[in-house]
Amino acid sequence: MTECTTARPATSFAARLDAAALANNSLLCVGLDPIPERIPTSLGTGADALARCCIEIIQATADLVSCYKPNLAFYAALGPDGMDALFKVRSAIPASIPVILDAKSGDVGSTDRAYATGWFDAFGFDAVTVNPYLGREGLDPFLSYADKGVIVLCRTSNPGSAEIQDLVVSAPDGRTEALYLAMARKIRAWSQEAPATVGLVVGATRPAELAQIRPICPDEPILLPGVGVQGGDLAASVRSGMNAAGQGLIVSASRSIMYAGGATDFAAAARAAAQETRDQINAYRRPDI
Repeated sequence: MTECTTARPATSFAARLDAAALANNSLLCVGLDPIPERIPTSLGTGADALARCCIEIIQATADLVSCYKPNLAFYAALGPDGMDALFKVRSAIPASIPVILDAKSGDVGSTDRAYATGWFDAFGFDAVTVNPYLGREGLDPFLSYADKGVIVLCRTSNPGSAEIQDLVVSAPDGRTEALYLAMARKIRAWSQEAPATVGLVVGATRPAELAQIRPICPDEPILLPGVGVQGGDLAASVRSGMNAAGQGLIVSASRSIMYAGGATDFAAAARAAAQETRDQINAYRRPDI
């Protein structure tokens, strides 16, 4: 594997995301999370089949999305061949469409610099999800890339997230608030200071919390997982999550698109599901719906 040769525009991640959203009239992000046992047998087996499946879905949906989001875990599970597949998948995505690696990285010192160099320079991803538990120190190597995106976990879609994210903490002015709101304020501060585009993850299963977070982070891109199979409230989340320009929301759907069809029509079915989801999102962007 050599360094990714996909053209890397000099503009910010936020600008590239907005450009793709406008070009395709879409806030949809297709998650590329290949599960080996669900890959059509006609594509073969192993990591090569996994890559071919994702690439055909990319080719079928590239005019319907604002970005793509492969999840590192599904590729790492197949070892070295899986990492080669991830590189092939990333390289197959058109340069005009941003790509977020869902890696939830975050460490300190030389370890974090190595993560940033690997994901941004070697693989050529446009953005990466990160875990903020180690504080700003654990994110600095990512935040130093002016043309990249750093998407910070804030209010996640999983049922158990409240165990930590709802903990009550003290704000600097003496008020108390939930940890996820304090995290949103930190993300806003980092966004104002860092060269990179700083965004945040808020699950579609948490539309009420999203409505609290958007005013705190009025300009930051919000990655919205949890629609489709997880049953998130798409309508409420789109209305609460858009910025003032009707942009700034990355609505992620993975399994509901990747596995919409059968063994022979998987790419066409993925396209139909992506188009339906995009159109639903756009309908909810209208004030009269």
